[in-house]
Amino acid sequence: MSESIAFPLAEAVEAAPAGPVVEAHELTRRYGEGDTAVDALRGVSLDVARGKLTAVMGPSGSGKSTLMHILAALDAPTDGYVVLAGTRLGDLSDTEITKLRRKHIGFVFQFFNLLPMLSAEENILLPLTIAGEKPEKEWFEALLKTVGLQDRRTHRPAELSGGQQQRVAIARALVSQPTVVFADEPTGNLDSKTSEEILELMRHSVDSYGQTTMMVTHDPRAAAIADRILFLADGLIVRDLPRSEPSAVIAAMDELTED
Repeated sequence: MSESIAFPLAEAVEAAPAGPVVEAHELTRRYGEGDTAVDALRGVSLDVARGKLTAVMGPSGSGKSTLMHILAALDAPTDGYVVLAGTRLGDLSDTEITKLRRKHIGFVFQFFNLLPMLSAEENILLPLTIAGEKPEKEWFEALLKTVGLQDRRTHRPAELSGGQQQRVAIARALVSQPTVVFADEPTGNLDSKTSEEILELMRHSVDSYGQTTMMVTHDPRAAAIADRILFLADGLIVRDLPRSEPSAVIAAMDELTED
């Protein structure tokens, strides 16, 4: 992963329209009713910039994963709404939501979520297979090279290391060239050296390909690669930092936990 990563088809991608990729307007999310109700989000508004990496941090229970799931159309808000790729999500049927996710969203999970009976190549191609599509050969081979899996393409997940499995998951998120990739604790299940390699891969996908990415993380080193860092506490965005050193991220988190 030390060599500079380049996506050869990046120049062929059409110029993206101006404006944010994702917009959240006064999102609230309540679980339960009455005295047992829990407000995971309490009026969150934000824009996710195109071609940038945005990190979301916060203490446990602050609402970070809830926010990501709503932005990625995996959950619905109690109130407020999301606009993704120019489409207001609350106006869509379940079928339309499925089609929107397939076209516009890639997702990277902490625990990889690979299908054990499929090879690495088959797992990467799964979004296209489900859609009845085939990859552009040059793009797919370049993607395999970028994530360092050319010689692991026929291996099943059980035959891969944790880092290799996460590379498969990242390639799967990128293969359809989605509008935005959401990553939920992508290094949370990896050792420090492997985490560094995965973060480098994610950063290069933004810099070389212009891949809009939003990442939930508890790791200051991971947040430090982002162009923007949002801090959540008690279901609200309480701080917004530009790209910062890990020490500044740690200091911001310490302030939240002290409060």
